[in-house]
Amino acid sequence: MIALRAISRVLSSSSPPPPSTSKILSSHLYRSCLSRSFAARALRQTPPPPAPAPADSDADLPSADFDSSAFSLPTQAPTAPKRPIWDEAHRARADEVLFGKAAAQSRSHPEVVEDEDEDEERERSTRLARALLEAALGQPDEDEEEDMVVKEEDQRSLSVGIIGAPNAGKSCLTNFMVGTKVAAVSRKTNTTTHEILGVMTKGNTQICFFDTPGLMIGQHGYPYRTDVKVRVESAWSSIGLYDLLIMMFDVHRHLTMPDTRVIKLIKQMGEKVHSKQKRVLCMNKVDLVEDKKDLLKVAKEFADLPGYDKYFMISGLKGSGIKDLVQYLMDQAVKRPWDEDPTTMSEEIMKTISLEVVREKMLDHIHQEIPYVIEHRLMDWKELRDGSLRVEQHFITPKPSQRQILVGKNGSKIGRIGIEANEELRSIFKRNVHLILQVRVARKRNA
Repeated sequence: MIALRAISRVLSSSSPPPPSTSKILSSHLYRSCLSRSFAARALRQTPPPPAPAPADSDADLPSADFDSSAFSLPTQAPTAPKRPIWDEAHRARADEVLFGKAAAQSRSHPEVVEDEDEDEERERSTRLARALLEAALGQPDEDEEEDMVVKEEDQRSLSVGIIGAPNAGKSCLTNFMVGTKVAAVSRKTNTTTHEILGVMTKGNTQICFFDTPGLMIGQHGYPYRTDVKVRVESAWSSIGLYDLLIMMFDVHRHLTMPDTRVIKLIKQMGEKVHSKQKRVLCMNKVDLVEDKKDLLKVAKEFADLPGYDKYFMISGLKGSGIKDLVQYLMDQAVKRPWDEDPTTMSEEIMKTISLEVVREKMLDHIHQEIPYVIEHRLMDWKELRDGSLRVEQHFITPKPSQRQILVGKNGSKIGRIGIEANEELRSIFKRNVHLILQVRVARKRNA
């Protein structure tokens, strides 16, 4: 303040200072004002120029339409084993059957517990020992069978082909047999586009199931001439390659809306006896039939076909009748080394499962003819150091409008497909999966 007053006095004096002094003072004041004004403001740092991208970078590629890293997926926290909750009424009845009425009353009323006699204690120990002996002599559990090491000379195997008309439930049966999802399941027809392998190993027997695309024949009794696609041709050509053939049809639809083409297909496959291949006829979806007596009518309708060794009434969704079918297939297995490793899932099977799961979710959300004209490809598959998987798949649409439908508004449709598929893949593979989906338009051939 003293310095400012001195400067103001000098400036207001009548005798002006020399020109050099006034210039010095004015320049000093100007600099001090500028320094104060700039000191009160925050300095703006100019960002550095972007570094040039390397030649092999993905800068030219479009961003993915779905990236699982951009979504918060629920973490699979290890769940603590739940403690069993006993019903006291059922527990008392079980104790009464096993240990007698007195022991049941003593367990239900601990305040009136009395000393048991030596005879009762001896009888109780005898029953427990007998129960343990029966459990030891019984058949091993499934977990013990999985850990069992089978020698190559004791191994038995069987290749089973599952054929039938579209929407007969072939993929659903394959998934139930294997115990996990290996084939896409949808209400839409022609969901399966190529042959899919599913492996079931039980004891010393391994059964390989081959899920094939739906077959159909015309009114003249021969395969459709218009079905020139590779999927149908491969299905017809691979019929004679399996040890056993399962011919499946929807018995509920046969009772409500019978199709003459399906009937001709069933009769054509069972009109002759094949010495090198056994064939069975499976009536699927019996759980939808209200009057079970109608199933006997259908069985009598195809009872005269000599090509089928046996008939089964099953439900691929609920599991009805599957136990008898599995036992029959295991009895038909021949002594032969296994084709697949039962302890680990091969990479090819994992790739097929990833494509089928994403395709199933796409069929659930995209309708009409669009799912059948879209090309679905697996572009990248990597196993990272932390054990997780990086899976990149592309959808190729013929038209830009179809791409917009598949992506949805602000990516909502492809995002929903990706989230549902990613959660299911994580539950199947028992590890984290980084799923990337991209939708692009096919290039024109003339371009």
